[in-house]
Amino acid sequence: MIKQIISNTKQVSFYVLAICLIFLLSSCKQNENTNRDHLVFRYNEHKNIGSLDPAFSKDLADIWATNQLFNGLVQMDDSLNVQPALAESWEISDSAKRYRFKLKSGVTFHKHHLFSTSTGLNNRDSTRAVNAKDFVYSFNRLLDPKVASPGSWVMGKVDRFYAENDSVFTIELKQPFPAFLGLLTMKYCSVVPKEIVEHYGSDFRSNAIGTGPFKLKRWEENIKLVMRRNTDYFEMDKNGDKLPYLEAISITFLPDKQSEFLQFAQGNIDFVSGLDASYKDEILTSEGQLKESYKNDVNMIRGPYLNTEYLAFFMESEVDEIQSEKLRKAVNMGFDRQKMITYLRNGIGIPAYGGFIPKGLPGYDSEIGYSYDPEEAKRLIQDYKSETGNTNPLITLTTTSNYLSFCEYIQRELQKIGLEINVDVIPASSLKDLKANGQLNFFRASWIADYPDAENYLSLYYSENFAPNGPNYTHFTSDTFDSLYKAAYLETDSEARAHLYTTMDSLVMQSAPIVPLYYDEVVRFTRKNIEGLGINATNLLELKKVRKSN
Repeated sequence: MIKQIISNTKQVSFYVLAICLIFLLSSCKQNENTNRDHLVFRYNEHKNIGSLDPAFSKDLADIWATNQLFNGLVQMDDSLNVQPALAESWEISDSAKRYRFKLKSGVTFHKHHLFSTSTGLNNRDSTRAVNAKDFVYSFNRLLDPKVASPGSWVMGKVDRFYAENDSVFTIELKQPFPAFLGLLTMKYCSVVPKEIVEHYGSDFRSNAIGTGPFKLKRWEENIKLVMRRNTDYFEMDKNGDKLPYLEAISITFLPDKQSEFLQFAQGNIDFVSGLDASYKDEILTSEGQLKESYKNDVNMIRGPYLNTEYLAFFMESEVDEIQSEKLRKAVNMGFDRQKMITYLRNGIGIPAYGGFIPKGLPGYDSEIGYSYDPEEAKRLIQDYKSETGNTNPLITLTTTSNYLSFCEYIQRELQKIGLEINVDVIPASSLKDLKANGQLNFFRASWIADYPDAENYLSLYYSENFAPNGPNYTHFTSDTFDSLYKAAYLETDSEARAHLYTTMDSLVMQSAPIVPLYYDEVVRFTRKNIEGLGINATNLLELKKVRKSN
């Protein structure tokens, strides 16, 4: 009996000890996860990510992700200056038509077992150094019709490119193009490894291998994407410390901005970009300042964004009201842009009193557009009625639900001065297709810079760029504009080129094929424990210098 009691006691003691050990290990694991949480940057992507292949980095969601995974020859800093990336230096010669890049030595791709064939090492940690032939392959891939990259247009001004040797890559242009270095900062121009791409084929989109500060760990599409720190990354900070500082990036895919903001407010994600109607009044005052209830927990970063929001007329429309320059100008003068920004955007944005070129780019001029002048707008509308006999002019404005409040505001203001506007709301995908095919007479649009040069904006009014084969959605045409546009390509003096840009922008506004609404601003909200997240006019998400404290 005593032996049995002793035996039972030992058994109970063993179970108690086991339970204690399990609890202890679980507690340690939980503490470890809590302690390491400050090394993980978390954000939500409500638009989803279509591909991690940089050749398909067309949308901002894709660009943000591929920017963490890949590098190109050059990169843009927060002041829009071109800086070295994989290129150590470069020389420009032959009347600004030849670009010769010397590559940094010792930069390697993310580790992958497929590199073992070329290195002779048969393990998962194999890698190899980037060389000039990798850029030849990557650029040829942009041109390959079988790949069908939406970024193939960036090679339009390139005559040829080649590797002089492993460390020198040369590009020759058909003609001088002052914005070419800025063009090369686009993620389309990232370097990719041939053996990995050819192994995965189209599935490279979800098996991305690059040279960036982070490497792909796991991607469950529309659920979660995780990237881990690339311990072999080549860049260092100004103190000589290795980048990046973070251990990982975690991206979720909640489908709407309201849910995203709720997660941010609860501290479950670290960052929210942009201002959405679902939460703008919750976090901001009407003057665009953080409300008191958020000041202790949230930082707001705000700056110019190379994005022009506008309305556009289709200049080849058969509708008489659209063809009337007087009515187009009346629309431009008939509503108060400042009032619109204050009440519909909580003060975020710059009223577009200039032309199509946004504030922040050389060529911008605040005096060439239209200011609020309801009396002059009313006179122009009355002149149109008298000249045509049309006493009830009507224009249909097509928009998406996200911008309905803006269009209804403009509708009400123009109705007061005698011009009826019918607002038609359609899905974004439909608007995109219809405007490209010239099937909308008057529609809302926006243009975000592909690269930071005003030429990118003015390309929308060059007659050889008519949609659907180019971005001239208005089908605006002017021989004088076209001549100046061509001359700007050959102008190497930056001030003279900016003057040409302003002159072209002024020509567009004189005909009023568009109604600039506002020049956007980048607005970012972060938790107080986030440091080093800068802001730039292209709204590029740069995380390699971000720190997150406990």
